[in-house]
Amino acid sequence: MNAEIKISPAASEFVESVLALKPRVAVFDCDDTLWLGDSGADFFYWEIERGIIPADLGKWAVARYADYKAGKVDEETMCGEMVTINAGVPVTILEEAAEEFFTSVVERHGRIFSEMQQLTQDLNNAGCELWAVSSTNVWSIRAGMSRFGIAADHVLGASVEIENGLATNRLVRVPTDEGKAKAIQECVNNPVDVCCGNSIHDAAMLELARHPFAVNANPDLELIAREKGWRIYMPMRTNKHP
Repeated sequence: MNAEIKISPAASEFVESVLALKPRVAVFDCDDTLWLGDSGADFFYWEIERGIIPADLGKWAVARYADYKAGKVDEETMCGEMVTINAGVPVTILEEAAEEFFTSVVERHGRIFSEMQQLTQDLNNAGCELWAVSSTNVWSIRAGMSRFGIAADHVLGASVEIENGLATNRLVRVPTDEGKAKAIQECVNNPVDVCCGNSIHDAAMLELARHPFAVNANPDLELIAREKGWRIYMPMRTNKHP
């Protein structure tokens, strides 16, 4: 195992139990599965604070997100709007911002789940085909993938068409709920052996796997997992960087 990643005996047992399945294809949700928290929402506020999104549009978006949290806007619509809000922004700026965000907000504050990082790295070293599927914007998800051994072209995130190097408001996909399963069926050519997710929005893609894992499960997914006999695992965080 990677000596730089410290995990507990229980975490090591979890990693080894997954490796023992010898999966050839593994799929992972990202927010609250590979790392703690909603990086999509965090990146959204981070963009607004730094002026990447214009102030007037940012003000509208903050109010819109409050409506989403209050249950007035559905998941797919909100996740789509959090990507299309970047229309007109150069992709190079979004990619640079996403890398800075992931390093300074997610990684530096110890939000990565240690054993999930170890697991993905070990699976990658074993030749397993790895995919990440998330309703979060594709830029911030791709920025984190080098820590997990997942190739950028194996990231299925909320995304838009790119024109002349600029993000547009034309959605390509917003993988959530059944949309996650659809994205996998469209892009992953081989059967899914292992799949990890944390919420009810991951349930449809977990159904595709031979071995589904409810990782850091929300109460809604935990209930489903217990009914279906899926393994439930609660991960730990990495230590904070100095």
